[in-house]
Amino acid sequence: MQYKILVAATLSSSVLSPVAASAAEAPAADVSEARMRADVEKLVSFGTRHTLSSDSDPRRGIGAARRWAADEFRKTSKACGGCLEVVMPESMVSGTRIPVPVKMVDVVAIQRGTERPDEVVIVEAHIDSRVTDVMDVRSDAPGANDDGSGTALVLEAARVLSKRKFPTTIVYAALSGEEQGLYGGKLLADYAKKQGWTVKAVLNNDIVGGTHGSDGLVDDTHVRLFSEGPRADATDKTRADARRFGGENDSPSRNISRFIAALSGGVQDKLEVRQVWRADRMGRGGDQLPFLEQGNPAVRFSVAIEDYEHQHQDLRTENGVKFGDTIDEMDFPYLARVTRLNIAALAALAKAPMPPVPTADAAVKTWTDVTWKPVNGAVAYSLWRRRTDQGEWEAQPMIANTTQTRVKLDGFRGDDWILGVSSIAADGSQSPVAAAVPGGGFLPLGTP
Repeated sequence: MQYKILVAATLSSSVLSPVAASAAEAPAADVSEARMRADVEKLVSFGTRHTLSSDSDPRRGIGAARRWAADEFRKTSKACGGCLEVVMPESMVSGTRIPVPVKMVDVVAIQRGTERPDEVVIVEAHIDSRVTDVMDVRSDAPGANDDGSGTALVLEAARVLSKRKFPTTIVYAALSGEEQGLYGGKLLADYAKKQGWTVKAVLNNDIVGGTHGSDGLVDDTHVRLFSEGPRADATDKTRADARRFGGENDSPSRNISRFIAALSGGVQDKLEVRQVWRADRMGRGGDQLPFLEQGNPAVRFSVAIEDYEHQHQDLRTENGVKFGDTIDEMDFPYLARVTRLNIAALAALAKAPMPPVPTADAAVKTWTDVTWKPVNGAVAYSLWRRRTDQGEWEAQPMIANTTQTRVKLDGFRGDDWILGVSSIAADGSQSPVAAAVPGGGFLPLGTP
């Protein structure tokens, strides 16, 4: 295909990937497998962390676990000179799995950005646990992998990333109430909205510390990354426009998934991202879903192979098979690798500007016009393409580092392509690609 790119000016430096230089600069090497093992051991020691367990017992139950997590964040904050603000948003909730109203509390540490503090990236996991009967508040529910692993990851990410400064804010969160109905995720999503935060991405980590399946299958070289296709906050108009212009495979969350998958190869060996193009596992859900419902980009990390005998199970042995979510079933080297990837992604996202909100006009003409508004913190932009039947953006941009916000692609017939634009900061940090399709922007629909 021959076409001419008509654009007023481009910068001289080249960009070969929408994750330029981010992986090499990420502080992923500082991750401590020993610290995370100690964290999971401590979480297991609370006996149960069921959302309806004791809030006041100093040694057992959800209250003791939350207070410990808050103290860990405070220790991290002290080590970085008070760089974390620890807050514990709460609300009274009730529902099908909460028959009597209970106080729901999240444990949140906020590392304010130096330039754009209201632009945030969130890493989260749920701290509560359960056994076979989701209403059983008395039995021991160690919750080692589900989701002690994710909570340990969040605590470790705070320890590592708090040693550095970023232009945008990073939020670390241990959530309650996931097993009772994603209440902690909803509480945090509501809190973010009340703070007026622009949520660039949410990385939910739920069951990220195991490698052996209940059928004997083992996979310690992949992590699954779930992302929604059509947006959860889509309106009838958005859905109708997507049918005419495309966008079924280009939600902001889907493009975060592509961004992280491309990043993984530069972080470490022996861990690849397996992108799963659905919002969560079949018929199930996690704390990223409340953010998606509010129109915020969010993805879920989870193990490549789930072990159903060692999650959501009473502690017991039947026919020689041991059941229960215990620490001996975990793989800590694997958890450390997933943690490094999360840290690299958080650092890359916190350094980069927001993606723009591009539009492409190619209807009934032999050229394509792509336009977008300037983005705060961006000094340049790159234009990307992929065929409509391809899953990933091409390895090199069509236009690298242009200072313009309007591009005419003469001779380029847009019917056959999906186009997207990324933002670039002064230090070269680059955002995920936002697709020039209905609903492709990274803001909740209806945002001015």
